[in-house]
Amino acid sequence: MTIRLQDTGKRYRLDWIFRGLDYSFENPGRYAVLGPNGSGKSTLLKVLSGHLSPSKGRIFFEKNGKTLEPDEVYRSVSYAAPYIELIEEFTLEEALKFHCGLKPMLPGITPPRLYDLLSLPRTRSKEIRFFSSGMKQRVKLALAICCNTPILLLDEPATNLDVQGVEWYKNLIGEFASDRLVVIASNDPHDAEFCPVHLRIMDYK
Repeated sequence: MTIRLQDTGKRYRLDWIFRGLDYSFENPGRYAVLGPNGSGKSTLLKVLSGHLSPSKGRIFFEKNGKTLEPDEVYRSVSYAAPYIELIEEFTLEEALKFHCGLKPMLPGITPPRLYDLLSLPRTRSKEIRFFSSGMKQRVKLALAICCNTPILLLDEPATNLDVQGVEWYKNLIGEFASDRLVVIASNDPHDAEFCPVHLRIMDYK
């Protein structure tokens, strides 16, 4: 899977969030989009996911040599971000079953396996609304990383995670994302230290 940007830019009214971006994100590959808060990292990830259209230039999603139509892109993307909410009235068990029925998971990943991977004991029957912010972040990351999609987009993945949680997230990436296109947006390079390619959003203002 390849995402190819051709002189791409996004603006809101008169303000350019980014522009002049010529870049190809190749699968497999790990890319870090770095920049301070409010610099446009999240906007770029939304464009890469197909949720936003560029204001200028073009974006191409190519799979096995074929260009995908915009309404096909969502099937190839897993996305976790602080602004993407969980269904808080679900128990954890219900949330895992719902997600597994909604999108195909990686081979061997079942709701019980996801529960084990989360390392959140005694939470199976607990409603998500009673989880701490760090526990919710673990659920978001596990659901995204364990989906069977060629593209994985993570926006500020270490948000609300403690030191053990950050290590847990990096181990999950190492185990389940080695052969995928992974794009990490963060204001902290340590969140994406496993990404050999760094794209600095402030270079495209």
